[in-house]
Amino acid sequence: MNPLMIVLTVIYVIFCLFLVAVVLLQSGKSAGLGVISGAADTFLSKNKAKTWDARLAKLTKWVAVAFMLLTLILWLFMGA
Repeated sequence: MNPLMIVLTVIYVIFCLFLVAVVLLQSGKSAGLGVISGAADTFLSKNKAKTWDARLAKLTKWVAVAFMLLTLILWLFMGA
């Protein structure tokens, strides 16, 4: 195994862990729909949560794309 493959594999594992963490940090689609928690939210806290969730969703998309590209690159190097 050449040094480039080792570096790419380490980066791949880091992306895997980061992608799992970003997905787990997101709130579910049904969050805040309950009677008790939904009534207690104010307008400002809902907007703050949406921006945080929107940022996490955007970050998830970018990390997932990078993860797929890195998977393709590693697959191509394994075949060579």
